[in-house]
Amino acid sequence: MARPVAAEHTGLPLKKGRAGTMTHDYKRHGTTTLFAALNVLDGTVIGRNMRRHRHQEFIRFLNAVEAEVPASKAVHVILDNYAAHKHPKVRQWLDRHERFTFHFTPTSCSWLNAVEGFFATLTKRRLKRGVFRSIFDLQASINRFLKEHNMQPKPFVWTADPDKIIAAVRRGHQMLRFYPLGCHPQYTFGNILTHVSSRATTSSVEPPPN
Repeated sequence: MARPVAAEHTGLPLKKGRAGTMTHDYKRHGTTTLFAALNVLDGTVIGRNMRRHRHQEFIRFLNAVEAEVPASKAVHVILDNYAAHKHPKVRQWLDRHERFTFHFTPTSCSWLNAVEGFFATLTKRRLKRGVFRSIFDLQASINRFLKEHNMQPKPFVWTADPDKIIAAVRRGHQMLRFYPLGCHPQYTFGNILTHVSSRATTSSVEPPPN
């Protein structure tokens, strides 16, 4: 789910010898909620624009996915822990549709969901510098992008070495054991995450001084 903003900026366009400009202020026309389901096997996306993101809209989107996915296919849905996704009526819908299975990402880890990569591409290529004078213009632009994307879909291929990622996580855990949060000024929480994400190598770690 993404919430693009319909906004009208004033600025100068890109031209030879001059970068495009954009003012810091803008006229806001409202937001839309984009529900999107990425098929990780072929890269196609089912998307629907709606005004709000409540359980009612989520169920409407699930019905749209149900209608488009062949009845012979099992549907495994990877989604975050947003409250609307766990509403009792959503659970009732899930009980009535046995081929659907929900898999929730851990808290604050929605980046694990591959559809977030599609949202990033949509933002960069269509929305970031766009000028939308109404919500209708914004939704029309998103729908065109969805249509163009599905004409030549490309599945996401993970290229990072999982062994290196696991090794970096283990190094982070090792630092946490030797330097509990708040016990050593050199290793704040942010610094530890930086060490993990940059995959810093440490041949040995000395215990904290007494």
